[in-house]
Amino acid sequence: MTIPDPGSLMNNEDIRLPYTPEEEKRIIKELRDAAESDLKQGNLYYLVSNRWWRKWQEYTEQDESNCPIDEHCTSSQHSNGSLSKIPHRPGQIDNSDLLVNGMDGEGDELEIRVMMEEEHDYVLVPQEAWKKLLEWYKGGPALPREMISQGFHHKGFSVEVYPLRLQLIDAKDDSRSIFHISKRASVRELYNRVCKLFRLEGNLEGKVRIWDYFNKRKYALLDNFDQTLEEAQMQMDQYILLEVQHYEVWPSGFGTDSTGNELALVPIEPTRSSISIAGGPTLSNAGGPTLSNGSSTGYGPDLFQESVLTSALRDTEDVYELSSTHTRGDGGGLTGLQNLGNTCFMNSALQCLVHTPPLVEYFLEDYSEEINKQNPLGLKGELAVAFGDLLRKLWSSGRTPIAPRAFKGKLARFAPQFSGYNQHDSQELLAFLLDGLHEDLNRVKEKPYIEAKDSGARPDNVVADECWANHKARNDSIIVDVCQGQYKSTLVCPDCSKVSVTFDPFMYLSLPLPSMVTRTMTVTVFYGDGSALPMPFTVTVLKQSYCKDLSQALSTACCLKADETLLLAEVYDHRIYRYLENPSESLSGIKDDDHIVAYRLPANHLKLPRLEIIHRKKEMDLQSSGFRELMGTPLVSYLEEGAQSVHDIQAHISAMLAPLSRKKALLSLDRIKTSKENGCGLGVDADRVIDNCYRSPSPMDPSISNTELEHLPNGESTVQLWLTDDKCLSKTPLENCSLIMSGPIIRVLVEWSSREHELYDASFLEDLPEVFKPGFTVKKTRQEAISLFSCLEAFLKEEPLGPDDMWYCPTCKEHRQASKKLDLWRLPDILVFHLKRFSYSRFLKNKLDTFVNFPLHNLDLGKYVKHEGAPPQSHVYELYAVSNHYGGLGGGHYAAYAKLIEDNKWYHFDDNHVSPIGKDAIKTSAAYVLFYRRIEVRPGMEVGESSWSGSPSS
Repeated sequence: MTIPDPGSLMNNEDIRLPYTPEEEKRIIKELRDAAESDLKQGNLYYLVSNRWWRKWQEYTEQDESNCPIDEHCTSSQHSNGSLSKIPHRPGQIDNSDLLVNGMDGEGDELEIRVMMEEEHDYVLVPQEAWKKLLEWYKGGPALPREMISQGFHHKGFSVEVYPLRLQLIDAKDDSRSIFHISKRASVRELYNRVCKLFRLEGNLEGKVRIWDYFNKRKYALLDNFDQTLEEAQMQMDQYILLEVQHYEVWPSGFGTDSTGNELALVPIEPTRSSISIAGGPTLSNAGGPTLSNGSSTGYGPDLFQESVLTSALRDTEDVYELSSTHTRGDGGGLTGLQNLGNTCFMNSALQCLVHTPPLVEYFLEDYSEEINKQNPLGLKGELAVAFGDLLRKLWSSGRTPIAPRAFKGKLARFAPQFSGYNQHDSQELLAFLLDGLHEDLNRVKEKPYIEAKDSGARPDNVVADECWANHKARNDSIIVDVCQGQYKSTLVCPDCSKVSVTFDPFMYLSLPLPSMVTRTMTVTVFYGDGSALPMPFTVTVLKQSYCKDLSQALSTACCLKADETLLLAEVYDHRIYRYLENPSESLSGIKDDDHIVAYRLPANHLKLPRLEIIHRKKEMDLQSSGFRELMGTPLVSYLEEGAQSVHDIQAHISAMLAPLSRKKALLSLDRIKTSKENGCGLGVDADRVIDNCYRSPSPMDPSISNTELEHLPNGESTVQLWLTDDKCLSKTPLENCSLIMSGPIIRVLVEWSSREHELYDASFLEDLPEVFKPGFTVKKTRQEAISLFSCLEAFLKEEPLGPDDMWYCPTCKEHRQASKKLDLWRLPDILVFHLKRFSYSRFLKNKLDTFVNFPLHNLDLGKYVKHEGAPPQSHVYELYAVSNHYGGLGGGHYAAYAKLIEDNKWYHFDDNHVSPIGKDAIKTSAAYVLFYRRIEVRPGMEVGESSWSGSPSS
């Protein structure tokens, strides 16, 4: 079957496609599901621009019956009355936005952009699905990528989006060739690839050598052909060196390389199997693969400028020869870490850890006896050895920056999520390191089985001590000694009030910023009885709250009466898109640019027929469809039981429109003042509406005189009314209906002519405020600085569990949305605070640059700790390190501040650059992870003085 050019489909009404949107969606889904069920190394996946993919998804998720594919159609309506947009069929596949130079170049010359994220910049589709999309839509270019295996404890698979890019240097004249190769490729594959590139033939053993030429220095000879390139610690954009000895390896007529240069005749020197390292123990090569998840890695020449090293490290196999002591050299602790390609996140976290006093003391001593190579949850001790060796190098004499290649190789092997060359999260890396170091150094060789007991009616201190003893029986390491604390977690069932108390360990505290806990929402409230004009109210609710919480906040703001209730609705394109009638519906589905309204209705409205009033501009052609002529915001009310005659509806609509009458009584400032004195304020938007806020001249309002009423419409509307269906397509004059059709909703179309615009001011129905619109509130108050204490209080505040985190109540035997309350029970010597600046959702990724005021000295947490130890411990802390994040998502940069305790001086660690910094510059809005140490405060001690109170046995 010949598939027509999709670009011409919209211009030819006679062309019909072989598949409907639903069929296309089904076919692609089946092909993707089939690929997911047969994951194996070597499978091909293709990158598709997410910009094009979103268009295809919108096209295939539409209801085809609403709009023919060759008809220009922008919106439609579902059978339930809600609205939806109907997009066109997308054009050809266009992946140009994924490429560095657009569509220039072919094959390997098609360089994809760095720092791209899956599901944000691109999606991955399996080979068979790509073939179908290409058959239907054509376009491209094709960007195939292979799936590779990864993982240490549990093998998994991921697509290698960014293969290694290596720079091959000819030893003769330093000419360069750049090529790409998988990180999972072996050294033999690299060797054969280079020989093929230069068309080398014959027996090449001993005549052609390839060197790991990291930092343009012979780091190691690549002669272990069975090793993978990641095991060989190959880095993105690094150099490899080609040496050729004899001419007979070249085929006849070939004396030049692929670039036209003469090939090198280089005498090959004897080589050593390894290179000695200045300072630190001898380590060996990790035998396992070092794999990359590859799904979101990035690189670029500007990110890989490397300074020259004077020392290097070559890993070898399972050697733990640690000296009994390792003294600090002059200038120890002031050594920078080279950036190996977007590894600033790793460097920042490492500098904070290697400046943690108890860890420095521990790893500079002989810790070989505590390495646990049998722990199934550990990493065979290799991560601890790699970290300890790196720490020793950083605390040795000299300030020459170190390239943490060996450590990064171990990290990639044990935590593939941090492999590759994309920017990652320093806090996530920190959490992995602390947990991995703990398991590698766990003194418990065989963990006993301990059955958890219910707290019952026992005292909290008894239960807490029991839980801590059980935890220590299975977990005992330097990390537990100094970095782990305990908090109390209280869950309460909302149905049966069952209380569950547990005591759990923690290694760090992730504190929400107050602005990330709550959200500000602006909702316009309409009066269902026509007693007043609509008014916007701005309220603050928890981000994880529900429609019932929004209704409660609005009820308080608008002084809702006891016999009234609020009906929430979302308005889109002048129609009711949906009613938010489920009180348990999450507010997360409401976006910041949505238009939400609330209708004040009688409390018994569920028993009454609903009247929905829709507004439409009057046109000369009364037979034209009214959909595109709708205006304003619908009004919703309820008819009294049995009142469904034409006269009843006309009278009700007249009352609903009465507040919009241009002959109205001004709501005086005295009335506003009286309302505020009675506790019924107008909300934060009162000043905006003071000049145009009017009381409805309703006959039921005793404050309106009869004289005023005489100048208003006489109760009989002159507006033309039509009875319409749920799609607003059919129209029947209301006066022609002897009896209104019964049903839960009666929809009436109000047709506005110039006459109605003279009588009524329709502007009050237009320009609904968005749920959140910066600058909407006229009066703005300067935001107060957020303190670390306010973040901690937000963390400890009681709140309901999210819908995806339900708690199983043992009494109800059901999953319940329980309320949760946290309390600090015991604190560690090293206390780490993670400020949650990043928020992620399906629709939005965001970073908050809010300034958090945190103390450098004397952070007293005594009032937050619910348990006094025996003997009592100090709850006062001092800051000694900060991991900072600068910039936005995807393109940011990490750096660290760390304090040398002995010198009482702060330093700035920015990759390989280390410089002193004043303590007044430590507090910035870039602070991301804060490191505190417990101090002993003695009577008479001045601010800033401290003594280390921690010990490994604390």
